[in-house]
Amino acid sequence: MTGTVRLAIEGDVAHVVLSNLGKLNAMSRHMWRELRGIFMRIQGDPGLRCVVIGGEGGHFCSGGDIAEYASVRFAESSLRDFHENDVWGGLQAMIDCDVPMVARVEGNCMGAGLEMACCCDLRLASDDARCGAPIAKLGFPMAPREAALVARVAGEATVREMLLTAAVLGAPEMQRRGFFHEVLPPTRLADAVTRRVDRIKALAPQAARLNKQTLRVVGASVPPSAMTELLDYAYDYAASAEHREGVMAFVEKREPVFTG
Repeated sequence: MTGTVRLAIEGDVAHVVLSNLGKLNAMSRHMWRELRGIFMRIQGDPGLRCVVIGGEGGHFCSGGDIAEYASVRFAESSLRDFHENDVWGGLQAMIDCDVPMVARVEGNCMGAGLEMACCCDLRLASDDARCGAPIAKLGFPMAPREAALVARVAGEATVREMLLTAAVLGAPEMQRRGFFHEVLPPTRLADAVTRRVDRIKALAPQAARLNKQTLRVVGASVPPSAMTELLDYAYDYAASAEHREGVMAFVEKREPVFTG
């Protein structure tokens, strides 16, 4: 078990911190489960007015903790359980949270980090932040619900570029594409986040929660029937040679060889 997700409540603001030192805050399975519990707790606290989520040590999140992947990814049942229960459980808890959320993004915001940022209402970034989902290098696709989330928030053109070419885009470019609301030098990021939080707190909290409930409904773009059909076969690739080669090459610190 590596990494943790910490919750600190200061008055009416919840601070959620991703921490996996030495791995740029990569999300372990344990951390996904902690994330879900924390956001369920936040949702149940009527006194909270805003949530700020960020990473420790100058990075938001570098993706998933690949050191764990060999234990979960190579069988269809465990792979499905990992994505549908652990990962999506954490993301769904964020999506279901009615408290306004601000992402403070620094450094790497890859894969899992990009997905968590997509769950937030406002996204502020340092100008050295980098976003992407270069999992094609690891030999596997993005899970269906996660891909739908990123396409809806970051844009279909952007997610296609990230998934099909392993593109990593800087924060200024992501702001031009409408993903980041504000991009600033690292020394100014904390103050900018505080200003946004203060503006949210000055407004009606009930209206904020009701607006989030409305936006969840009007923002949904994937028909439930289509997603159910896709999920029937989405994890069939678990035992494939390509999947194993991509993950194990990363773990063994070598270039993968994909033969098709």
